[in-house]
Amino acid sequence: MNLILITACPSGMATTFLAAKRLEQAATRMGWSAHVEMHGEIAPLQAATAEQIANADLIVVAADHVPAPERFEGKRLFQAPIASALPDPSAFLTQAKREAPIYTAPATPTAATPANNTGGKKIVAVTACPTGVAHTFMAAEALAEAGKAMGHAIRVETQGSVGAQDHLTEQEIADADVVVLACDIDVDPSRFADKRIYRTSTGNALKKPRPTLEAALVDASVENANSGSGNANKSVKEKGVYKHLLTGVSFMLPMVVAGGLLIALSFVFGIEAFEQEGTLAAALMQIGGGTAFALMIPVLAGYIAYSIADRPGIAPGMIGGMLAADIGSGFIGGILAGFLAGYVALAVTRYVKLPSSVESLKPILIIPLVASLVTGLTMIYVIGEPVAALLNALTSFLASMGSTNAVLLGILLGAMMCFDLGGPVNKAAYTFGVGLLASETYGPMAAIMAAGMVPAIGMGIASFVARNKFSEPEREAGKASFVLGFCFISEGAIPFAAKDPLRVIPACMVGGAITGALSMLVGAKLMAPHGGIFVLLIPNAITPALLYLGAIIIGSLVTGLGYAFIKRGAAHVAVTS
Repeated sequence: MNLILITACPSGMATTFLAAKRLEQAATRMGWSAHVEMHGEIAPLQAATAEQIANADLIVVAADHVPAPERFEGKRLFQAPIASALPDPSAFLTQAKREAPIYTAPATPTAATPANNTGGKKIVAVTACPTGVAHTFMAAEALAEAGKAMGHAIRVETQGSVGAQDHLTEQEIADADVVVLACDIDVDPSRFADKRIYRTSTGNALKKPRPTLEAALVDASVENANSGSGNANKSVKEKGVYKHLLTGVSFMLPMVVAGGLLIALSFVFGIEAFEQEGTLAAALMQIGGGTAFALMIPVLAGYIAYSIADRPGIAPGMIGGMLAADIGSGFIGGILAGFLAGYVALAVTRYVKLPSSVESLKPILIIPLVASLVTGLTMIYVIGEPVAALLNALTSFLASMGSTNAVLLGILLGAMMCFDLGGPVNKAAYTFGVGLLASETYGPMAAIMAAGMVPAIGMGIASFVARNKFSEPEREAGKASFVLGFCFISEGAIPFAAKDPLRVIPACMVGGAITGALSMLVGAKLMAPHGGIFVLLIPNAITPALLYLGAIIIGSLVTGLGYAFIKRGAAHVAVTS
């Protein structure tokens, strides 16, 4: 039998690929020939051709709707939610073969039929995490699945590292009963004016999607221009400073990644090759070190200020950040400059009252002038020099510390990276390492990335070594976790940690601490703060590469084998939410 398999989940993440793989394997076991079409973030992937559709005996769609259904006119088509395909894909395919009807396009459009005609609510949501990689999309998937399971019509927009995807339309926002902003960084709420808004973190949305939506429907409130996020729930208000910092880090990160990799590429021609003017190595160093790294601190400070005071904060924040870089106060000075500029700009916006005839000049003249003046003078005469001395002392200590101190620092950073798998403690360690890159201190960042890869890789190892202790969905989740770990996405271990935290988290922390200690002990240096194992493909991006890889392998084995030993029995992991 010729089969076309189509899978799609709301955010195009792991469940799409997991379901496609399991259904394809089941079809092969049943002696069927299958072509797989996956609808992910850039959909469709491996789209079926007209010839393949013509030769197909059966179309199986594991998704909430049929993508481009007009293609399948006159073919036998079976469609069901993707969650129903995961537990037993062979039974799912057998049911499809037995029940699939001939598809006929509806005579009238079905788009006008409301999705919530059974009493469900219309919900729109936005997810955004600091790095815009894992939590952003996993939280979106969790909210979408939970919303549909609760009978609500839900649409989720992701604001990740590649920009906004699944962008919410004005009509969808206008029709929504509630807006959920599951964001760890600042996002523009102006398009949700006069709508009931509920704010939370991506971590809450990922780990507790159903309670999050239930709370949103009850506690969401209308925000106005004066209150901003003042009506947000208390837990988010308490994290205001943390959110501002992560917003700055989020915008700074592409500068660090691009700059670090360009510097590493210049080293391909020799560690000192960039010193020869006119060479390609010198050009790469100028782009990466002279330009991208020079923008790190101004961008960090500018977007911290933006998070606090909106657009009026950007100019004074970047000016303060540039001064911090010139004075030598580094990322610590940039953070202080960003907060100072942001709160000064916010104070001028709120408390400086001008005649209506000149009020329009405030955002383009008064606020930039006053905030830049206050921030600049404070950086030059008050903050800059003491912070520069502090940073120099920290840099000198890190450069000169003995092996014992290096190992202790590696243990601390490694354990922090594995404690909450992308949460505040993890992000604090990560921000510390990224900030030191501007001071040409590369050791801590190497330990941080290595340790951050351990939890997800370790869970993949455990699910393979102790297969009898893991259910089938857990073993499939372990495969995905293994790949995510290689990509430096420690969140791949979250399904396991959510199910068995008292065993998973300690096992991850021990392995991460060992990896961090070994990385610092061998003097590993990392030029770019992301990319996982694939950064090893760039010569000199990580040194020494083999010892660094060994540190990751040892820590991952400790976590994986340790958890495989202490885990008891088989338990189901909900990989779809």
